[in-house]
Order: sequence, then structure tokens, then C-alpha cells
Amino acid sequence: MFEALQERLTAVFRRLSGRGVLRPEDVDAALREVRVALLEADVHVQVVREFVARVREAAVGREVWKSLTPAQQVVQVVYEELVRLLGGEGRELTPAPKPPTVVLLCGLHGTGKTTQAGKLALYLRRRGRRPLLVAADLQRPAAVQQLQVVGERAGVAVFAQEAADPAEVARQAVQHARQAGYDFVLVDTAGRVHVDEELMQELRRVREASGAHHVLLVVDAMTGQEAVRVAQRFHEALGIDGVVLTKLDGDARGGAALSVVSAVGRPILFVGTGERLEALEPFHPDRMASRILGMGDVLTLAERAREAVDAERAAELERKLRRAEFTLEDFREQLRQVRRMGPLETLLELIPGFSGLRGRRAEAEEEREFRRMEAILDSMTPQERRDPSILNASRKRRIARGSGTTVQDVNRLLKQFEEAKRMMRELERMGRRGRRLPLPPF
Repeated sequence: MFEALQERLTAVFRRLSGRGVLRPEDVDAALREVRVALLEADVHVQVVREFVARVREAAVGREVWKSLTPAQQVVQVVYEELVRLLGGEGRELTPAPKPPTVVLLCGLHGTGKTTQAGKLALYLRRRGRRPLLVAADLQRPAAVQQLQVVGERAGVAVFAQEAADPAEVARQAVQHARQAGYDFVLVDTAGRVHVDEELMQELRRVREASGAHHVLLVVDAMTGQEAVRVAQRFHEALGIDGVVLTKLDGDARGGAALSVVSAVGRPILFVGTGERLEALEPFHPDRMASRILGMGDVLTLAERAREAVDAERAAELERKLRRAEFTLEDFREQLRQVRRMGPLETLLELIPGFSGLRGRRAEAEEEREFRRMEAILDSMTPQERRDPSILNASRKRRIARGSGTTVQDVNRLLKQFEEAKRMMRELERMGRRGRRLPLPPF
């Protein structure tokens, strides 16, 4: 999402780093380019004006041009102000003192409220909560059925009633949740193409009937500054507590994320990073600022790895390596765990120094190579994956036909497998000599 902005800022800081000493006019010239980069990213003009003014004030206060590392000081100042612009500290969805905690999701048509409700339900369920989804969108055709499908995929119960009044549905849902022991109630509400008073009146009635503890506005990051105007209208009429920013993995220029917090004074709580139900992350301003400046996000990468990697499976893999029993079956499982962490392009954005590789043809080829490897492994029989030594020419031809690849592709995968085994055995030996090292994903 921030690819263009990231490239512009990186170029600005690269030019600064080539100078041993910065003059005040050098900083001013750099800030003019930063201003242009933010405006091109569709950040609200007033937000840009205030941001650049704060950066200049902080830079003057530190006298960065007198520093031994002036370019690094400028980057640090910009980073700190970006964190401030994005909300400062990360916020969480605070549970109510007495359950259930009622969360009202609102927004316009097309922002993905129903899908985000399912994502949030899955997020809570995986953290030991017992959420209940509520179908209070009685305007859009098949909205109730859509939520039921999403709830089934997320493994979460859905409360739905054939009624004409969404406020009554919400009231009954909270009563049912209290009796059945649910600790979170997520209310999916109706939307409109544009903000209108009829919608706001309906949402106010649903909020009052449900006793909502949190009102979350679902905003499409692709809409740029329009997202800011929508957030302002909803906040003025309804009073929102936080924002869920969707389609962060799309081609949006980033203006919504960088403007909405400043515009309404409410934090971004979650961001949607893909179409899968698992693709929902808590929003951390410091991590997002780091990604915008091309410095990666190691903490988010580590969290994704912990969620994707089965601890028991990893321990079993380590035992197999000690006994030299690592097979193609294990290789396939490790490959799948890496795939569960998300698209390769997204992972590159999180690795410091690798963000510049995003979008290149080589990255797309790596993604295709992952798919080829999976297809080849899936075309093998369990016996062949357990004992690759039986793979003769006839078996390899059959595997190539079944996976839509060539015998050369099959041979290349087998060579990569042997190299992976050798590398992992070496890492395991290094771990025995000193402290134990974590095994690579594949």
C-alpha cells in the first residue's frame, strides 16, 4: 500500500546520507520533497502541513545538521512524527467490566463490514474469547446469509432473527449472549452508498438497544481522502471509538491511514491485510511507521511465524533432524507453514532491507516457484514423500504430468530438498555447540 510513498522517502533520505554535514537549507529541501511525497500519497493537505511543521521544529530543536550522523537524525525525527501522526501508541479492544462486550461495526456499502466482522470474530476466538456474530444488516439482500457463511468459516456462532427492526435484533442478541455465556458480541450493521440521516438514526437506535461498548468504523483504504470525510461524518453523528482499515494490501496510496487518526482523533485498531479470514492484524503505529520508511517490521513477522508454525510439529521436526529422518512429507509441511504466513510480497515488506524487492518480476517468479513446489509434492504418493530414493524416471514422469510441470522441475525440487536437509543439519549442529538455534521454516 505504501510502496510509492516508501520509494519517495527512501530516495530523499538516501540523498541526505551522502552528505557529511547538513545545512538548514538541506533539511528544508528534504522536507519539501517529503511534503510532495505525502500529498501524492493522498494525505490530507492540512495533515501534511502540520506534519512537516512538526518535523522542522523537531529538527531545529535537535540541530540535526550539527550531528555526526545528520541523515540518520532526520530519519529518526520523521519516524517519531509518523508514529505520532498514526496515533502514538497501539490500542486494544478493551473488554467490558461485565461481559458480554458489545462491538458495533458500521460503515458504508462496499467497505467489507461483514467480512471484517468475521475476521474480528476469528481473531477473538483464537485468543480464547467466545464471540457471537449478530446479523443486524436487514437492508442489503442476502446480508444475513453472507454473515452466516462467514461465521461458519470462522467457527463462530451467528445470531439471526427474521425481524424488520435491527435494533430489536441487537437487543435480543445481547440478551442471548448474556444467557449463553458469550463474552463478545459483534454486531454487523447496515450501510449506505453515502452517509445519510436515515442511516445514522438507525445506527443510533442499534447502539442504544445493544448498549454497545465500542463503535468501530470500517473504512476502505482505497478511498483515500474520501475515507477521512466519511470518518468525520460518522464521528460527528454517531461518535466512533476506533477505526478498522480494510484493503491495506491493495493499491491504495496510504492517505487514509495517515490522515484518519488526525482527522477524527480516534485510533486505528485493526487493519485488513488480505482476503483470508486470518488476514486481520492489530494496528501498531510504530510498526507501520517503520514499514513506511522501509525499515521492515520484525515484530509482526515474528507474530505471524508463531501463529503459522505448530510448536509440537517443530519439536518433532527437530527430533527427526537429530535422527536424520527429515522427509519430503516434512518438507511439504514446512512449505505450507510458510505459505500460511501470507503472500511472499507481504512478507518481504516486513523484512528490513527487503521492501525494495516488492513488486519485481523476481518476486513474482518466487511466488510461482512456491506453487510449483506444492503441486509437485501433492502429486507424489505418501510413500514417495517418505522415501524419495524410490523416485525413478517413470515415477518422476508421472509426478510431472500430475502437477503440470516437467521432469526437470521435479529434479530441481529434489535437489532443493537435499540442500535444505544439509543446511538444517548444519544449523542443528551449530545449536548443539552453543545455544539452541531456531530451525528455519524450510
